[in-house]
Amino acid sequence: MKKSLKISSPADHHREDLKADFGLENHGLMEIKRVYWNLTEEALYEEFVFRGEGQIVNHGAMLVETGKWTARAAQDKYIVREHETEDKVWWGEYNRPLAPEKFANLFARVQGHLQGEEIFVQDVYCGQDPEHRLAVRIITQDAWQSLFARNMFISPKSRQEYKEFVPEFTLIACPHFKCDPRIDGTRSQTVLALNFADRRALVLGTMYAGEIKKSIFTVMNFLKPLDGVLAMHCSANVDYELKEPALFFGLSGTGKTTLSADPKRKLIGDDEHGWSDRGIFNFEGGCYAKVIRLSAEHEPQIHDCTRRFGTILENVVHDPTTRKLDLDDDKLTENTRASYPLSFIEGVLEEGRVDTHPRNIILLTCDAQGVLPPLARLSPEQVIYYFISGYTAKIAGTEIGLGIEPEIAFSACFGAPFMVHHPFVYADMLRAKMESTGANCWLVNTGWTGGPFGIGKRISIKHTRGLLNAALEGKLDKVKYRQDKLFGFEVPLTCPDVPEEVLDPSTSWGDKDDYWRRYDALAARFRENFKLFSDGCPAEIVKAGPRRLKDVEK
Repeated sequence: MKKSLKISSPADHHREDLKADFGLENHGLMEIKRVYWNLTEEALYEEFVFRGEGQIVNHGAMLVETGKWTARAAQDKYIVREHETEDKVWWGEYNRPLAPEKFANLFARVQGHLQGEEIFVQDVYCGQDPEHRLAVRIITQDAWQSLFARNMFISPKSRQEYKEFVPEFTLIACPHFKCDPRIDGTRSQTVLALNFADRRALVLGTMYAGEIKKSIFTVMNFLKPLDGVLAMHCSANVDYELKEPALFFGLSGTGKTTLSADPKRKLIGDDEHGWSDRGIFNFEGGCYAKVIRLSAEHEPQIHDCTRRFGTILENVVHDPTTRKLDLDDDKLTENTRASYPLSFIEGVLEEGRVDTHPRNIILLTCDAQGVLPPLARLSPEQVIYYFISGYTAKIAGTEIGLGIEPEIAFSACFGAPFMVHHPFVYADMLRAKMESTGANCWLVNTGWTGGPFGIGKRISIKHTRGLLNAALEGKLDKVKYRQDKLFGFEVPLTCPDVPEEVLDPSTSWGDKDDYWRRYDALAARFRENFKLFSDGCPAEIVKAGPRRLKDVEK
């Protein structure tokens, strides 16, 4: 946006109708040209077009291009190191320390940058449970990012609630501000900085809106466990009687979204949740879905959302004349995205929360080695071990730069970049909540069988659904199990509507020696990865991991 407009914008005359009494001067933001407070979707559309921020495409969605950054800038994330965070944050690759004076200098430059500018404010909540939600103020330079905040979080319900809104955390997104590493002590011109002492976050030098969503999720991952609420990177659904929620943890490509979208159950949310003493609640009010090569046949609901007023499309290719989308074209990025309200999805639980506890926890993995069983039951110690490990395989199409061959990947708690405490903190909370509520935990493999990628075949979605339904419906509670020789978890010997040979992947390999070599190699990778966490975990958790083939009899 240019420094100031010479003419009035569409929302100029009602831009303060939903203004909070708690003004921007409380954030140290002064001499702002105009502030657009809590504009509705329709008003933000008008401002979006008026300011030339992007295009309106076929059927009414907004479309924007985010330039250089089309994904998260994970290497540019910082947390201010001070008394509140010093002993609580797991400092390292994903939590780089930033000195308080560096943050103060950076914020002072942002204050100067915004003087004379026009900005947008959205006062929202993160968390569908009123007892545990966080009041967040999101300040942006662009109208479309203000709509993104409105889509992804939960808006107040009345004018009075807007008027009385007081933020507990404030995020300022300035995509047009460029950091100077020489002055700011940063790695690049982009910075994602969280200051828990000041309750302030800065998202600078990137237009990728996912940074707004994930910055607030990171905030919740730090604050909520301190209140006894487990913050989780997972999807969640519940039976129609609202008695038995289920949680689905999994990285990209494991089937988290597909398997949690069950026509026999209601969707609570698809990405970020909290588990309190009362039950499960969604952190968000919207979805931020990948849409590359999306088809109406396989993902009809998400596909429909790309064609709706109120949806924001990021970096999707379109015909500028007809305004029709090409969801298959990845010339801008593989990580094309759509942001839309959760209410766009049929069968979603409107309340976004249930006051009951999960009976089943699902840890999803896509094993491209073809050696893990399609389903296994975990002991309490194994829950911590495999939750901290966060194992899967990255498959071409799930991440930029991947080749044809899958890559073994570990992401602690199935969301390492957003975990602020040591992973054991989250894993131990998960175990404690499971033990207090009697929940089961299952490791579900949606990867290959009969051989590794390139030789074997992907496990049938029909069989995965059959195993998952049996687990959710309690049909595996009384069947016989075998203990896996290397990994130690329990594997059912039978399951209704699933052939017995499917449950033992070794039977589908032509070369049994090759099977055991690869299984042993995977066990070695698990053990090596867990060395990163062993200092923060009790000995019994380390021992819950897999054994090597040389230590057991075939």
